[in-house]
Amino acid sequence: MNIQSRLPTTPDEFLRWNEGREGKREFVRGKVVEMMINVTRNHARIATNTLVALARRLDLARFDVGSADFGVRTPDGIRYPDVYVDHKTDASRGDDLAATEPVMLVEILSSSSYGRDFVEKLADYSKVASLRHYLILSQDDPRAWLWSRGDSSEWTGPKEIVGADEKVELQALAIALDMSELFAGIGH
Repeated sequence: MNIQSRLPTTPDEFLRWNEGREGKREFVRGKVVEMMINVTRNHARIATNTLVALARRLDLARFDVGSADFGVRTPDGIRYPDVYVDHKTDASRGDDLAATEPVMLVEILSSSSYGRDFVEKLADYSKVASLRHYLILSQDDPRAWLWSRGDSSEWTGPKEIVGADEKVELQALAIALDMSELFAGIGH
């Protein structure tokens, strides 16, 4: 007998269905999309550096900072950014499977993710009302692309930031990240 579980059709069904499963997938426009699970050392190092830099600068009583294991709802489904910052609200709970008010999302480029990060995810993320910053980081050299939104719904960017001596200014969070810190340990 061949028993197959029904695939989810809504973001909430996906979050419950995906919980505890091995591998990495997202839910985009009503479909389960398998994602890359193997990343390079540079990718992992930059993600860790970014997470640590954000956690050092933000008030962790007000914000959660985390990695690709935690979901973000978009109008098109559920994504798992490499790094996220979620503003804690009264609705935030310890057993949540997705951010309640994401204010910053970070993706680190891989050779297979350019189109997805610069086009698909940019389109999805830009529709998240609470989002104020979307940052894409190269995994090869100190290079970043930053989109920002103030109180209006208008996005500015991308602002390209190149060089280890530069800073990523995150005005909505009132902090700046040193590119040298984000890219520490990456051969230049």
